[in-house]
Amino acid sequence: MSEQYKALFEEQSFEERLSACQQHINAKLMAIFSSLPFLNSPLGTAMQYGAVLGGKRLRPFLVYSVGEIFGLPKTSLDAAAIAIECIHAYSLIHDDLPAMDNDDLRRGQPTCHIKFGESQAILAGDALQSLAFEILAKQDMPNVTLSDRLAMIAELASASGFAGMCGGQSLDLEAEGKQIDLASLEQIHQHKTGALIRSAVRLGAYSAGQRGREVLPLLEQYAQAIGLAFQVHDDILDVIGNTEVIGKRQGNDQQLGKNTYPALLGLEQAQQKARDLYEEALAALTELEKRSYNTATLKKLAGFIIERNS
Repeated sequence: MSEQYKALFEEQSFEERLSACQQHINAKLMAIFSSLPFLNSPLGTAMQYGAVLGGKRLRPFLVYSVGEIFGLPKTSLDAAAIAIECIHAYSLIHDDLPAMDNDDLRRGQPTCHIKFGESQAILAGDALQSLAFEILAKQDMPNVTLSDRLAMIAELASASGFAGMCGGQSLDLEAEGKQIDLASLEQIHQHKTGALIRSAVRLGAYSAGQRGREVLPLLEQYAQAIGLAFQVHDDILDVIGNTEVIGKRQGNDQQLGKNTYPALLGLEQAQQKARDLYEEALAALTELEKRSYNTATLKKLAGFIIERNS
């Protein structure tokens, strides 16, 4: 990281950093989409709509924030950050489909299948998944070895497939309309939501090679805590959030008969669960600080996850 860039970065508030990440990822995505053949086809338009329309870009932000503690430049992290956002976008497009959650709003706008039809939405999700791995395999990654790049490809594949996000979605669908216990609910969310968040942290760590691997257990403790906290807070927002603010139908989980933390624990206990997970995340970061790593941004991100209103 250049001294000029580092000084500028340190002057920014957390909100400014997150906003800068959103703009950076959007620009990178648009550059990639503009290079695709048949961009203006129905499929190309649906892909771009699903990937670029809003979003907090928390997973790319995690990749950059973890890479930052090892002093890596953005150019070494861009491919991983863009790839994981493509996977996330594909998952949301498919998650909204009538066969899944049947949502008509995402980020305050019509969902991809409402806008372009189910067939194009399915293909857009499929194509974004393929694009993610093409980016991670081909895009320039200065300072990242080929063996570390291969580990990153394997990590993202595992996190998005049967052992991760897809497996969690399947468990979630199977649990609809059934009474499950807290352990089963956590298993669902550690896969469905937590897997990609843990993957973002691992991708940032793998980019740093051996230095990242040496502290990976602590980073994974942090990732495990914030990944679950993210879903707990999402469940809370489904109860107390405003549709116009959260960008999707408030109360949709209850209508679908989904098992959520407020449903199992009550709203106050669910809120306490989110705070407890926040403290777990901070504890892992404290251990990292003892090894002279600056975790200020990761701390602020943990707080943001349980305080956000959308």
